[in-house]
Amino acid sequence: MVGRNMKIIVVGATGLIGREIVKDLSPRHEVIIAGHKSGDVRVDITSADSIETLYKRVGRFDALVSAAGQAKGGNMESMTEEDYLIGLRDKLMGQVNLVRLGMKYINDNGSFTLTSGSLANEPMLGTSSFSMVNAALNGFGKAVALEMKRGIRINVVSPPFATETLKVLGMDESIGIPAAKFAAAYRESVEGKHNGEIFDVRKYV
Repeated sequence: MVGRNMKIIVVGATGLIGREIVKDLSPRHEVIIAGHKSGDVRVDITSADSIETLYKRVGRFDALVSAAGQAKGGNMESMTEEDYLIGLRDKLMGQVNLVRLGMKYINDNGSFTLTSGSLANEPMLGTSSFSMVNAALNGFGKAVALEMKRGIRINVVSPPFATETLKVLGMDESIGIPAAKFAAAYRESVEGKHNGEIFDVRKYV
């Protein structure tokens, strides 16, 4: 797919990171904006039926980029089983199902790009749910890459905190990176030849 115009679905395209991915890819490709509440198509990644409907509406595609998924933070002692299940159902299984169900619709030599996060390997206090889900996504991407056929690839982008997010949270902005700089890692996953890679955003800044 390298060097040609592709039909790319960006899930979570209306979010902070998703908007930057769309902005970066749109000049060279046909980008389908998929959001929970707005966009070219709507999708709820916690629902397999909603994901299936997304693919039926879009039809055949060359690449999918997911910048979607939520989890809940908090110290383990204050977290309930349901709190942990939010991340498992949404950010983890939501993205897993984007791949699992998308295999019927993706073209030969296509690619999937998922989003985990640096908390997988660099946890902080109160991030056990995020760290668990992000680590699982990294493992899923590496393992499923071994099973891919028809030249299909899968990679996972692992971003740190965005500067904009830290500002909203009242945290130290100096430890983050502006969301606009995340796009290069996603571009490399989509337009490159990598398979089973975990892309550390900081290496592309």
